[in-house]
Amino acid sequence: MKKLVILGGGYGGLTIANELLEKDLPSDTLLVLVDRMPYQGLKTEYYALASGTVADTEIRVSFPVDPRLILKYGEVAAVDPIKKQVLFENDEPLTYDWLVIGLGCVDKYHSIAGAAEFSESIQTLSSTRKAFQAVNDTVPYGQVTIVGGGLSGVEMASELRESRPDLNIRILDRGASVLSAFPQKLQLYVTEWMMDHDIELRSHINLTRLESGLLYDAKQLIHTDVAIWTAGIQPSPIVQNLQLPKDPQGRLVVNEYHQIPDFTDIFVVGDCASLPFSPSAQAAESQGKQIAEVIRAMWKNETPKLGKIKLKGVLGSLGKKAGFGMMGRRTIMTGKIARALKSGVLWMSKHHFG
Repeated sequence: MKKLVILGGGYGGLTIANELLEKDLPSDTLLVLVDRMPYQGLKTEYYALASGTVADTEIRVSFPVDPRLILKYGEVAAVDPIKKQVLFENDEPLTYDWLVIGLGCVDKYHSIAGAAEFSESIQTLSSTRKAFQAVNDTVPYGQVTIVGGGLSGVEMASELRESRPDLNIRILDRGASVLSAFPQKLQLYVTEWMMDHDIELRSHINLTRLESGLLYDAKQLIHTDVAIWTAGIQPSPIVQNLQLPKDPQGRLVVNEYHQIPDFTDIFVVGDCASLPFSPSAQAAESQGKQIAEVIRAMWKNETPKLGKIKLKGVLGSLGKKAGFGMMGRRTIMTGKIARALKSGVLWMSKHHFG
């Protein structure tokens, strides 16, 4: 029997599995999905779990139940492209004929001393639960500092304001404004929302070290009860340790079929793949559909015809009642409509649509 192994049941990996299960698998091929957890966690909603506005059961998606799919749970330690093996921390190696690497990302701490030890992460379900506990244990009028003013930082701060109106909340960012990658109109809208909701914004902050309750900026000492890190991501350590060509962000270089050029039996999806746009759930799902198409064509000895991946836009929330979004390059949305659209996208993700 031949074996297609998918590492990671996130947005990209689960899309590939669902797409392949919708069609007839070759009778001589096994489909294996590997993940550390027995369900997908909707990572785009981890900020809500950390804030305490949702339970983790609300942001879980069950893996498919299908006799053609083998679910394997474990912690991946390494990938050996030469031996065509996946190595585990506490299990026997798993061989493959084709492999999909969809292991997602981890925080990037930019070599800042103490950042990993003295800040909370919202990159995994377990770390997000820990972040919630730290926030939940913060006494009234305590200080929560969110490091990073991008999409995750903004959503975290706004959701936390809704959950804990008694807390002092601030966002620190290296740039001049939150959401610096977005159009100025969106930056201004979100900045005004933050000011109206008593969220402190500090720009041009250059952290050099973190300690318990202390953040060291080049010009000042910043006190806090809890620090939450949203200041950058990088591919999984498994990918970091692979001695294969990568882009400046550490993502694996892939060809037009999303394969590693020197190992065309390996596909890369999501945050681990070098793509011409920023990592996102939408990008991972779109790429996953194309990878499934390539695999089906490969099994039929056909040449796949792939179009260019076109992303629909970006949506962000400001609590449960407001939001912001950008459709294409020009259409900007703010307020209740943008929030309603994001709620709809979440519903579709839960039900494997979209």
